[in-house]
Amino acid sequence: MSAATTTTRAEYCAIACADAWRDNGEVLASPMGLIPSIGARLAQRTFSPDLLLTDGEAMIVGLDGAAEGWLPYRQHLAMVSGGRRHVMMGASQLDRFGNQNISCIGDWQRPARQLLGVRGAPVNTLNNPVSYWVPKHSKRVFVEKVDMISGVGYDSAAAAGPSATRYHRIPRVVSDLGVFDFATPDRTMRLASVHPGVTVEEVQEATGFALALPDEVPPTREPTPAELRLIRTVLDPEGRRDREVPTP
Repeated sequence: MSAATTTTRAEYCAIACADAWRDNGEVLASPMGLIPSIGARLAQRTFSPDLLLTDGEAMIVGLDGAAEGWLPYRQHLAMVSGGRRHVMMGASQLDRFGNQNISCIGDWQRPARQLLGVRGAPVNTLNNPVSYWVPKHSKRVFVEKVDMISGVGYDSAAAAGPSATRYHRIPRVVSDLGVFDFATPDRTMRLASVHPGVTVEEVQEATGFALALPDEVPPTREPTPAELRLIRTVLDPEGRRDREVPTP
């Protein structure tokens, strides 16, 4: 039986998240959420062995989870300010230029819903590469214009000038439907691949703005047998990934 037959939607998402850290070298990977964490750990164990991962607090950890070094807050900030960190954050809203909102829904003066607040999103996006993970792709998340800018997108960074664009980069967005990048002349969101079983039309229908499209949209790559084994037996043997992203 082929991998395409047996691979779950969640596993395609984990593979797509892992590929966000491909060829990053020795940087601090900061995945936020279950599937991004599986992806970062998979990348470190396979094609990006120089990645640094932490225990979520203050220790750099190895493949077995054992502490390899101390990462005090001042050192963490030094890595952030120098572009040596690649975060994968979530998003309550994302627009075509990659502006992210995790602060509020509705007008800032009288929001309909209060969310997390901007937190570290502005610093993250201006000082190191930031990718995004969206487990439920919909027009409520992928919007024409975010209600408030928390994470800085390409148009906002360009308007702020060279100090904002030096380290600003959004390598990819991964959702439960596909993978997106900003490899377009005007730095608008492009559909880079669709997960097997998903059509381009389904993705566009679930998106609140027109996506840039290549001549042919490829499927998200297949995991190797070794990658599937790591996901299923080492990184997530309890199958929590399938509860976050069920296979239709």
